[in-house]
Amino acid sequence: MTAAKLHVTQGPDTLSVFSPFDGSVIGSVDVTGAEEVEELLVRARKGAELSKGLPRHRRASILEKAAQIVESRSERFATAIVSEAGKTLVQARKEVLRCVNTLKLSAEEAKRNAGEVVPFDAYAGSESRQGWFTREPLGIITAITPYNDPLNLVAHKLGPAIAGGNAVLLKPSELTPFSAINLVDALVEAGLPAEVITVAVGGVALGKALVEAREVRMVSFTGGFATGEAISRSAGLKKMAMELGGNAPVIVMADCDFEKAVESSVSGAYWAAGQNCIGAQRILVQAEVYDKFRDAFVLATKKLKAGDPLREDTDVGPMISAQAAERTESVVQKALDAGAKVLCGHRRDGSVYHPTVLEDTPLNCQLWIEEVFAPVVMLAPFETLDQAIALANEPEYSLHAGIFTSNLADALDAAARIDAGGVMINDTSDYRFDAMPFGGSKYGSMGREGVRFAYEDMTQPKVVCFNRA
Repeated sequence: MTAAKLHVTQGPDTLSVFSPFDGSVIGSVDVTGAEEVEELLVRARKGAELSKGLPRHRRASILEKAAQIVESRSERFATAIVSEAGKTLVQARKEVLRCVNTLKLSAEEAKRNAGEVVPFDAYAGSESRQGWFTREPLGIITAITPYNDPLNLVAHKLGPAIAGGNAVLLKPSELTPFSAINLVDALVEAGLPAEVITVAVGGVALGKALVEAREVRMVSFTGGFATGEAISRSAGLKKMAMELGGNAPVIVMADCDFEKAVESSVSGAYWAAGQNCIGAQRILVQAEVYDKFRDAFVLATKKLKAGDPLREDTDVGPMISAQAAERTESVVQKALDAGAKVLCGHRRDGSVYHPTVLEDTPLNCQLWIEEVFAPVVMLAPFETLDQAIALANEPEYSLHAGIFTSNLADALDAAARIDAGGVMINDTSDYRFDAMPFGGSKYGSMGREGVRFAYEDMTQPKVVCFNRA
């Protein structure tokens, strides 16, 4: 069994991949069936042995060289992202740069965090003992990645796993497999034994088999809540790390830097056509500046150009499919039927759903409660910070939140009381640095991404103790 291969024609064992923008076939990939998982595991066992046997300096040099390869072919990688995921060129180029950074961070992690000395003599009766613990690989990891960041979110699984000496069974989104395959090819070209990463593209049955395999010691999943729940029910006794989405609030206080708040919130709302788990979905604005903010935000939104992602001047590309855009249109319409008011947008051209702003959205409607994962923003006024924090904390799951204010006390108060995996102060909710811990709060929170933190999840301590007595 080899890694999935790219094709330009479709056969009985291949899957076509379509452009989100115009629906054209951009290529196809081999499909792996659930019945082939035992064969994948044979390969992964060998990969785990080879990966564990690589000295740390070798893991680091492979990751560093892979970063150089990706950077040297940045335009090719960016074009692949645009073609299969529909991101604009500007956004795709930024994702490539983030992938390069993620690989470099992983290379650094491979050379440190190897363990530490254990002070056995801190306990009476153990004075004659000394030792340490090391961080050892788990073995085989199943990684399942989504379509919205088809390159960098794969790097966030593979980089730390390689740094820790593991093998990976990688199941990328069927909608966007090319970026993942290109990255694996770069890693192999950089010197990684081919058996360390096995790419398998397939459906639900394949994913279930990869998750349930007894030899898999960890499942790292990024995707939706329903799939996350299904994985947790069937995985068995193994480690799990899941990033399951959010419904990000951004609080705009009256004393903030107004222009910065508007500009950042617009960017945070519509990046990747809103298909962003930390994108600004609910913007809560203090009442005394609400009208001014609303007018400025709507004006800036109307200036955004939506359409062909391959055009340099496009600001908002298509959603992943026409069906996704249709679902968004339906959910927004239900909110309007319940009393919400549309300020701009709510227009669809195939898979392009134009940036949409709503106000007066009922707090009990689906659009307010659940993650929309689309270029849709709801504005709502509030009087006091206490009220804003209460509104921010309403959903049962949370990734990031943001607050714009010039008052340090209010900023720290919000940071302490907002229940989220991260609170961005004077930034919108969608700011992320690839070295920081990244993950959810409340329901469904499992583990953290961010290279160091994923590396620690993907390794386990092993204690060595000498008794001199």
